[in-house]
Amino acid sequence: MNTPNQKPPLVIILGPTAVGKTALSITLAQRLGGEIVSADSRLLYRGMDIGTAKPTEAEMAAVPHHLIDVADPDEVWSLGIYQRAAYRAIDAIHARHRVPFLVGGTGQYMRAIIEGWRIPAQAPDHALRDAITHWADEIGAEGLYERLERIDPAAASKIDYRNLRRTVRAWEVILKTGERFSDQRRKQSPRYDSLILGLERPREELYARVDQRIEQMLEDGLVQEVKGLLDAGYAPDLTTLSAIGYGEIIKTLQGEISLEDAVALIKRNTRMFVRRQANWFKPDDERITWFAASPDVVNEMEAFIRRQLNHENP
Repeated sequence: MNTPNQKPPLVIILGPTAVGKTALSITLAQRLGGEIVSADSRLLYRGMDIGTAKPTEAEMAAVPHHLIDVADPDEVWSLGIYQRAAYRAIDAIHARHRVPFLVGGTGQYMRAIIEGWRIPAQAPDHALRDAITHWADEIGAEGLYERLERIDPAAASKIDYRNLRRTVRAWEVILKTGERFSDQRRKQSPRYDSLILGLERPREELYARVDQRIEQMLEDGLVQEVKGLLDAGYAPDLTTLSAIGYGEIIKTLQGEISLEDAVALIKRNTRMFVRRQANWFKPDDERITWFAASPDVVNEMEAFIRRQLNHENP
């Protein structure tokens, strides 16, 4: 599959939420002797199945999956923790002489692997973190984010303004080191020879699939899943439970908004998320080979991967 002078290969399947990556990647991995490493930040957490569109038990039994259900909702997985775990999983797949597939839509996770980011190994400073959190209490999460935008726009562009934990972490590293957070994420030589394939659909078709997926989540018991997490003792203000689909339902359970309004918010917020994902995976990125979703796309991708990896037909 690779000569001694080459880096080991990594097949990457990326694209926006609801584009169809899960079924496609499973079929490709089955055909090519692969295993799947998730690059979706929400799939890490146990008990968050319906609202994350987590692969079903049958799908995960079809091919080995990694980095799914590896943490409880109150555990924090930093980018550095994810990167190290992904490296271990990918290297173990290579050791088994199989093909690793990195699949997902969390752009930061994927870029950290593709580009070999060197994540700042800055130990947490809890006193400083508490001080920054108090600052956020005074000026608001959005105010803290806006100040980060002025100091380090490159770092802010990679953070959802609603994700207070990541904004606080960026400020913590900046104040601790005296350097911009973005400057510390210097790239090193990537560990793998990445073959990057993107799956795309027309925007309106994608939005329709998003809406259909959300309706299906509700039928499958999304409200009951969220209630179960709260009943299990997980705090409603956990960062993980602020994820799209969970935060809105929590507001319903707490009597703040109606279920109808929550569903409308989930659909709107998911569409906004799809647009943000496009900032990570741009159509003009020369590293990505884009494929239009179609009934034959899996065959097209398989043929392309075989050519690039120099596989022989079985």
